[in-house]
Amino acid sequence: MIIPIRCFSCGKPIGQLWEKFKEAKTKNEDLKKTLDELGTERYCCRAALMGHVDLIDTVAQFKKV
Repeated sequence: MIIPIRCFSCGKPIGQLWEKFKEAKTKNEDLKKTLDELGTERYCCRAALMGHVDLIDTVAQFKKV
């Protein structure tokens, strides 16, 4: 739902990288190059960013009033 603040496996902070990654993804830039520029070296951190599905807007529609 919301991008995790830290990587689930190694604990490295990755939450601050999400906006830059999301922007590059929408511009159809090379994801490998983008992840290298962001400084993600570990596979677990890369997988956490690439595998995340941003559902917060969808879930917010069902908010209990």
